[in-house]
Amino acid sequence: MIDDWRNGGFGLYIHWPFCEAKCPYCDFNSHVSRKIDQHAWRDAYLKELERGAEETQGRVLNAVFFGGGTPSLMDPEIVADVISAIRKLWPAANDLEITLEANPSSVEAGRFNGFNQAGINRISMGIQALNDADLKRLGRIHNTSEALTAFEIARTAFERVSFDLIYGRQNQSLPEWKLELKQALSLAIDHISLYQLTIEQGTAFGDRYNIGKLRGLPDDDLSADMYAATQELCDELGMSSYEVSNHARDGAQSRHNLIYWRYGDYLGIGPGAHGRLTLNGQRHATECFSNPQRWLDASHSGLTEKPRETLSLDDQASEFLMMGLRLKEGVNLQRYEALAGHRLSAKKITQMEDIGMIYCNDAHLQVTAKGFMVLNAILAELLSD
Repeated sequence: MIDDWRNGGFGLYIHWPFCEAKCPYCDFNSHVSRKIDQHAWRDAYLKELERGAEETQGRVLNAVFFGGGTPSLMDPEIVADVISAIRKLWPAANDLEITLEANPSSVEAGRFNGFNQAGINRISMGIQALNDADLKRLGRIHNTSEALTAFEIARTAFERVSFDLIYGRQNQSLPEWKLELKQALSLAIDHISLYQLTIEQGTAFGDRYNIGKLRGLPDDDLSADMYAATQELCDELGMSSYEVSNHARDGAQSRHNLIYWRYGDYLGIGPGAHGRLTLNGQRHATECFSNPQRWLDASHSGLTEKPRETLSLDDQASEFLMMGLRLKEGVNLQRYEALAGHRLSAKKITQMEDIGMIYCNDAHLQVTAKGFMVLNAILAELLSD
């Protein structure tokens, strides 16, 4: 039997932990630092890439993703050195996707041309809103005009450009969101990520929410209406969802995203980076130390990770289902059964199929448009004893 990860592919995630400012909603591992020794970070990445390559020799690499933080703050020559090393260490798929996340405030033509020459072939831009008042409220340091200018610069330098928007913002109405989404979809994009604002503990928004000072958030009914309107508008304009929050034209889906949601293996490098690695037939969950200086110092000895967690087959089956049912394509039930050692409850499947939440044939399970509205409840029911 082949290793299960091959059904999803193999990717590489590289985390750059630095930002120009910390957004109040962000719970990612990002830090503001006035002084960054980029060459020291390059050397650390190169050492960790070599270590990772030793464990994954011969694997064909399908996607590379520079995430953060704000990786567009990296010097293009540093990115070039990292990509050059990657191509020497792994055989690459013919259509290798190499994505770099960017914020509009760090975009200028010469820099983006440099990233292009370095080997980046896809940009994911954190625009988040298309009006100045909400951008300020979200803690973004760019305005709408700067965002649109940055997008045009990116489109000039790269064939594939995606951007993120957050909706369900404070005091945002449904008509306002529809208008903003139509504006976003009118731009020359082939991929867009649309996230409802979530309030995470440990963030500035979380702190404000806990003391009752984050007002104007949508109630459950408005949130549901916004989600439904998002799907309808995107479908009308040829940008249907392929995953709960990600929309793309045919053939423009993010390969990095697909590796993750199809439960492939991915090597995580950089402070706080997570990964899934199958070694000698056993899948492991990996996590790097999150403190940037600790990770950087540890790169000299190769001890940048916390102790790895060995995942049981039950754990893997649960993760596979939780990941895969976020995709419109759904999951292969035979793959689930091979991991879990048993089938999902036919009774539960029938019950949810009868009320229009899922669709199932002999070997495949998909969530319906109606079901995506209550996906967490569907997963809880399917995975319960």
